[in-house]
Amino acid sequence: MRTKIKLILLICIALTQFSCVSKKKYYLLQGTYDMKNASSNYEPIIQKDDRISILVSTFQKELAEPFNLNPNTNNNTANTNNINNGYLVDSEGNIDFPVLGKLSVAGYTVDQLKLMLNDKLKSYLVDPVINIRILNFKVSVLGAVQSPGIKDFQTNRVTLLDALAASGDITPYGRRDNILIIRDYQGVKTFNNVDITNANVVNSPYFYLDQNDVIYIQERKAKVDASALPNLPLIVSVASFLTTVLILLNR
Repeated sequence: MRTKIKLILLICIALTQFSCVSKKKYYLLQGTYDMKNASSNYEPIIQKDDRISILVSTFQKELAEPFNLNPNTNNNTANTNNINNGYLVDSEGNIDFPVLGKLSVAGYTVDQLKLMLNDKLKSYLVDPVINIRILNFKVSVLGAVQSPGIKDFQTNRVTLLDALAASGDITPYGRRDNILIIRDYQGVKTFNNVDITNANVVNSPYFYLDQNDVIYIQERKAKVDASALPNLPLIVSVASFLTTVLILLNR
């Protein structure tokens, strides 16, 4: 009888260990991470074909008006830009800015562009306030997620976890340890793999997303891995297995 009890205990321990190992595939941000390398100051870089909103203001409103888009004018700038859809960064990385003319903006962060514009406008305005936002911040999420598609964001600081949350999270069959991020910067595509089960993903250069990133979640080769999740089918299966073992041992 003792032998039977020992055997049952060994089987239970084995099942517990198997379940725990499998569940690790689904837990996010496991382990510790190095705060020294955290990229909390990340800013996206303005790229060709982006649309950016630039609003210039000062204590005398009428002085700032010539430096803002006016949808009622009939010049060439108004034909390609308006106050709602902002400035289009052309194929050479330039925008047509009122009064100042053509400006090269591709490759700048938002803060860097603010500094550049502030330097150019100080000859015209006293203490100008410049607000800049990337209008077309969207990413594509494909593969094993609940709601794949293009996700639009109203902020320029978007993390990989934000994009996955907007997609309804990864399905039980999706791989969390090998997420592919396709990034296109100035016409050069890079393919990068990220593991969100590791806490150090927050230090990855791909934790914060760039506009137009493509995120692809691969499916597991064996969908039965998903049975390791703590759900009712698992409980029923384990209970049924142990019951069968007990019946066989008591014969």
